[in-house]
Amino acid sequence: MNPIEIVGGVLLLIASILIILIVMMQSGRESNMSATFTGTVSESYLGKNQSRTREARLEKLTKVLAIVFFVVTLVVNVVMAFIQ
Repeated sequence: MNPIEIVGGVLLLIASILIILIVMMQSGRESNMSATFTGTVSESYLGKNQSRTREARLEKLTKVLAIVFFVVTLVVNVVMAFIQ
């Protein structure tokens, strides 16, 4: 194994663990819909927007980490193809 494979593997491991953790932190869409119909959601402005911004940040971070994961995978594979 050369250093590129090791660094790529470590980056992939870190990205995959972060993706798993962030996805687990997100609440499901079903809970938001059921809360809308039952009226259990806080009716204040801060109550509504605080969860939206947290969810929006988590979704954006998930997308960024997924892109990083695939880019690192492609780069490591392309570099390894040229080295061998």
